Amino acid sequence: MEVILKEDVQKLGNRGDVVKVADGYGRNYLLPGKLAIEATTANKAVIEQMKASAIRKSAKEKAQSEELARTLSQVELTFERKVGENDHLFGSVTSGDIAQQLEAKGHTIDRRKIALEEPLKQLGEFHVPVKLHRDVTAHVKVTIHSDVPEAAAVTA
Repeated sequence: MEVILKEDVQKLGNRGDVVKVADGYGRNYLLPGKLAIEATTANKAVIEQMKASAIRKSAKEKAQSEELARTLSQVELTFERKVGENDHLFGSVTSGDIAQQLEAKGHTIDRRKIALEEPLKQLGEFHVPVKLHRDVTAHVKVTIHSDVPEAAAVTA
């Protein structure tokens, strides 16, 4: 089945591309999710207008993403977690946790845009990449502390 992408789809293509996909993937995911339209002759005629519009929209989104990246680079997030031996966390800090704290600070970021390969399970300072646009990636500073004060940890 051939479809015209209305949005960027990771590992498939960008907005305005005509791509061949499996029938089930197109019918069950792309079309109901409004990520693509079927590539009929009528829709193919509209594709040039879509591409021009997509270029303008992409440029605007990129400018907004660059501005957001500048503000996110100043943001520092701090988490307190219970710690076991060797500074290993009970539980972890996930992209969902980071997205929640960013939202609390006034930055609404989808957790799927936080490029955390695996949850953070150690104490320390980390720079977590946030993919805001296909050309723009911001880095957020995340610090994980023990929930037990240092003096209490020594005496225990």
